[in-house]
Amino acid sequence: MKITPYRIKKGIKYFRHYGAKAFFNRLRDKMEPDQVPYGPWFEKYRAKEEELARQRRQSRKLPCQPLISVVVPCYQTPENYLLEMMDSVRKQSYENWQLCLVDATPSNKVETKVLAYCERHQEQRISYKHLEENLGIAGNTNAGIQEARGEWIGFLDHDDLLAPEAFYEIVALINREPDVEVIYSDEDQVEETRQGLKHKKPHFKPDFSPDLLCSNNYITHFLCVKQTVLQQAGGFRKEFDGAQDYDFILRCTEAAKKTGHVPRVLYHWRVHSNSTADNPLSKTYAYEAGQRALEEHLARTGRKGTVEQLPHFGFYRVNYAVEGEPLVSILIPNKDQATVLRRCLESVQKSSYQNYEIIIIENNSTEPETFACYQEICAGGRLPGGQRIRVVVWEQEFNYSAINNFGASYAEGSYFILLNNDIEIITESWIEELLGNCQRPEVGIVGARLYYPDNTVQHAGIVVGIDGIAANMFPGLPRGREGYYHKAAIQLNYSAVTAALMMVSREVFEELHGLEEELTVAFNDLDFCLRAGKAGYLVVYNPFAEAYHHESKTRGAEDTEEKLRRFGNEIEFIRTRWIDLLKQGDPYYNPNFSLKKCNYALKP
Repeated sequence: MKITPYRIKKGIKYFRHYGAKAFFNRLRDKMEPDQVPYGPWFEKYRAKEEELARQRRQSRKLPCQPLISVVVPCYQTPENYLLEMMDSVRKQSYENWQLCLVDATPSNKVETKVLAYCERHQEQRISYKHLEENLGIAGNTNAGIQEARGEWIGFLDHDDLLAPEAFYEIVALINREPDVEVIYSDEDQVEETRQGLKHKKPHFKPDFSPDLLCSNNYITHFLCVKQTVLQQAGGFRKEFDGAQDYDFILRCTEAAKKTGHVPRVLYHWRVHSNSTADNPLSKTYAYEAGQRALEEHLARTGRKGTVEQLPHFGFYRVNYAVEGEPLVSILIPNKDQATVLRRCLESVQKSSYQNYEIIIIENNSTEPETFACYQEICAGGRLPGGQRIRVVVWEQEFNYSAINNFGASYAEGSYFILLNNDIEIITESWIEELLGNCQRPEVGIVGARLYYPDNTVQHAGIVVGIDGIAANMFPGLPRGREGYYHKAAIQLNYSAVTAALMMVSREVFEELHGLEEELTVAFNDLDFCLRAGKAGYLVVYNPFAEAYHHESKTRGAEDTEEKLRRFGNEIEFIRTRWIDLLKQGDPYYNPNFSLKKCNYALKP
């Protein structure tokens, strides 16, 4: 990383806002080399001329060839940025488009350049309208929408660029999925260098993730919205200037039947000293507007909660309110290891939420200390706080799924927490954190952020397909580090979370018939979550519920012939049941990422 006066100034601002710890974590991230350098990667995977020629031929044969109108508000646009932006649209491999330029520049210099450009290229697909007054970014964009004739409306900033295949990929998705009504793509940043435009900081996104959208406007670019949805949602609102796109996206995704995603870099966000892309501190008002946009989103969708800004600008935390005080049943399978169990129970008793019961599922213990522990902690059947605690006895051979299902049959709560005995709770409000999410009707399962005892991440969500089946994300990431686009530290959706600490409602647990008992040790939580997703429920990762996981203290390693055979059978079970998902890829994990790394590294 080259040290420049601008970067030094930017670093000082970052230090003042975020503090020393965050500054040095950020510096450490910057100094670490990319596992796969993005510049060469971009050159390798960008659409070449041969591919673009194929797209031109193919696009003329598509059953649906909608007009795409792209709205671009202009204001004092530098000539080189203006020309490069128009070039990027004119070079599209899909040809049925309209470029709507609306200009609030007091002089006619932008108009002169646009008209000259259109005449030079004999281009009739570009329309230009001069605004008598500057209506602000929202008002100017709405003026552009009025000029749009297309069935689909796209949005492009006056200094940014589109990849030449952008429109083709959008239209191809429309043809594959006719019910899609909002579409977004991946994006990167470009900056001017002596060698030309440099591509950097790619943002490879998941398919639509409602909880990620409530944590950050991850959609941003390239956004295309069906005209009918735009009319239903309404245009841009001036009172949200700075976050007008965030507010707009929230309303459009609420109104749309389906939100689609093109996992390709179709948008290049230009970086310069005044851009939000390079300097978030330049538009702090925007993040206050983003908070208000989220608050209104919660109100419109009937969710109760509060929104707070996280330390990193543009990222938010939604605190979902717990309604009522339902009984929560905590299920803890246990075999020996009395000291481990005591530590777990002591940490649970520090919880701020008090209406819970604990069911310990005794599983073939042999140590006298274990039974002495049971007798002591269950004396009178109550904890010091008045919560009921009891031991139920599983007398058959070990089967993690069956043990938890057995324990659930004794539970009286409306919500279940599956909890390993080697968990040590950190967050006193952990139950509220899980419960606030789990009470949402669209949510099936909620998981937590788990650490190893050395304060590195053990679990921050599970991705399907990594290492052939699935794997935890961000293992070994130091506590305080946040990972790719802060994903270890914000609420978002995953296909699965670990059952080492998981909340599920009784209703969903019973609907899914509990854990799959064919999976005696491994992948039962993965299968459970995937079945919840198939049934239409969201799986939420909530990093604000934190705990230590003293992993594998009771079961040991998979190092015997019997264990290895069982593990192989469980792998085959998952591959058979979820073969389509394994082939298609995890919808919450971008296909441009590696399936051999667990930290959002690029594929080779």
